[in-house]
Parts: sequence; structure tokens; C-alpha cells
Amino acid sequence: MMDKGSRGQGNSGGRSRGRGTGRATLEEVAGLAGVSIMTASRALSQPQMVSDATRAKVEQAVAQLGYVPNRAARALASSQSHVIAVLVPSLSNAVFTAVLEGIHDAVGPGQYQLLIGNTHYSEAEEEKLLRTYLQSNPDGILLSSLAHSPAVTAMLAASNVPAVSMMDLSDDPGVLSVGFSQLDAGMAMTRHLVKRGYRRIGFIGAQLDERTLRRADGYRQAMREAGLYDAALELMVPDPSTIALGADLMKRMMEQAPDCDAVFCCNDDLAHGAVYHCQRHAIRIPQDVAVCGFNDLPASAWMMPSLTTIGTPRYRIGFEAASLLLQLIKGKEPEQRRIDLGFSLQERESA
Repeated sequence: MMDKGSRGQGNSGGRSRGRGTGRATLEEVAGLAGVSIMTASRALSQPQMVSDATRAKVEQAVAQLGYVPNRAARALASSQSHVIAVLVPSLSNAVFTAVLEGIHDAVGPGQYQLLIGNTHYSEAEEEKLLRTYLQSNPDGILLSSLAHSPAVTAMLAASNVPAVSMMDLSDDPGVLSVGFSQLDAGMAMTRHLVKRGYRRIGFIGAQLDERTLRRADGYRQAMREAGLYDAALELMVPDPSTIALGADLMKRMMEQAPDCDAVFCCNDDLAHGAVYHCQRHAIRIPQDVAVCGFNDLPASAWMMPSLTTIGTPRYRIGFEAASLLLQLIKGKEPEQRRIDLGFSLQERESA
């Protein structure tokens, strides 16, 4: 005969665990709090609809049982997952941490959970992450690029999930995008150097993602319109962008084009490395060679010399892109499908 203790262990004190998973259920929460299942659910999903005392009892029961809401079940019931998938190419790059901060602030606390994936600048990784995230039935997707593999393009089209692209601007009216023209920004910096009297202007690029390539296209266009373009002044490598790489590429640039009088680096990390290389080898900036970057990272204004660079509205891109996506999720037609936030030329001592 089974004793009372055995019976208690066998049925969890009269309350069954959900579907044999061993996880606490909403029914258990309601029982421990002394309220109905509907009230317990409302206390968790719409806390403003119940009294403070009831909410406190439910929260205490949740803490005691270690209850975690089943989002998958809630999504099936409401056709919404309250999840937004975000794909960025790097989690260590300060450019994208600022974008993520903007997204987080726009979404606000509690309403949506962010499912953040790092593609590592890889089309294959983006495809893998998107396929996995679509299984969670996200309410919306934020992408950090316009160029995708055929598989990713097909998945986005088939999913019918609202999506917004960040960082660059699309000319396709079917694509919602928030950012600025990488091409125009590359042209603006190059034209600035030409206007300052520089003629042998080099371009240093790394990573070679779509944003870098568009900045390089802007550089070429501006150099050609000035009659100054020379392929020998370009140095492009696929390696991940770092300060150390910037120093190495600056060394290589000065070796392959000794008459180079200015260098446009595709980002500030490379530009910082270029400046440090010059300082180590008694190359004066800007008297011997000018150096400029892209993105205006926090340290760029405080270097010696301070770095001329392109300022980009990274936080605002994240905030506006997430705000646009929330409109789509709510079924609203946005006033703008292509939001150009512009860029700024930060003219400082290095150029």
C-alpha cells in the first residue's frame, strides 16, 4: 500500500505538472495564490487589471514555484509571440551596440522580448539564425543589411513577418529601411579631402561587408569626378576590422603609395590604428599625411590629433527602425517606408 508521503510525491501535492515536463504550471500558480486561473493569467499579462493585493499573491506564487510562462502556448492562443528577432553582424562592434540600445529603448520594457542574433558578417550564419528564429513565430524582424542570400530572401517572403532593414537605404519600395546613404557618406568624406587640397588620397577597407563596399564606391566616384582616381591608392582586405589591422594597413599603404597625402579609412577602428602607426614612425598628421575615419566612435574626438570622421546616427537608427516595425506589427501603414536619418562630417585636426 502506498503511504501518504508517496502519494504526495507522486502527484505534486494534488497539482499535476504540465504535460510531463516537470515545469510549474499556471494552474499551480493560481492554486497557491488562491485565485482562478484566469485571474492569475491576467495578473501576469495585464497586471493593471487586478488589485495590488492579488498581483502580489500571484507574484509570490510565481517566485515560490519558479514558474516561467509558456510563450509558445500563448503565441498559439493569440497568434502573437511578443518576440522581435534582431540580426546584427557583430555584438562587439560599438556601432551595433548603439543600434541595439536604440531598439531596446523603442520597444520598451515588458511588451516584447528581443531575440538577438550575431551573423558574424556571414550569409550562411544569417540564413541559419533566421531559419531558427522563424520557428519562434516572431512578430517582427530587424535586419542589419539589404543584401541577403537567395535562401534568406525566400524565407522572409514566405514568412509574411514584418521586417525592417537598418543602416542603409533601399531603393526598392517593397523594402522598409532606416539609415543613411553609405555611398553618399563615402563621397562626402572624399570630396572634403579634395577640397582641402589633397590629391593622392588612399582608401583603406576591411571586412568588406556591403556597407564598406558602398563607402568605397562613394570614394571612387568622388575621386573620378575630381580626375584623381588611381587603383594603386586602394587597399582592401577581407580580414575583421581591428585597430591593429589599421596600423598594419597604414604601413602597407605608405609602402605601396609613398606619395599618398591622405588616407580615408572605412571605419574609425582602422583610422585609430593608422594614427598610432604614424605616431610610432614620426609621420606627422596632417602635415605629412591626413587620416580620417567613419562612424565617429567616442574616442575619435579625444585622440591626439582628434580624428576627422563621418558621424552616423546609430542610436537613432535602432530607435526609428524599431518604432517603424512596431507600427507594422500593429497593422498600421507607416507614413514613410524609407527613413533617411543622414550623416554628419566631423571636421577635426587629423585632416
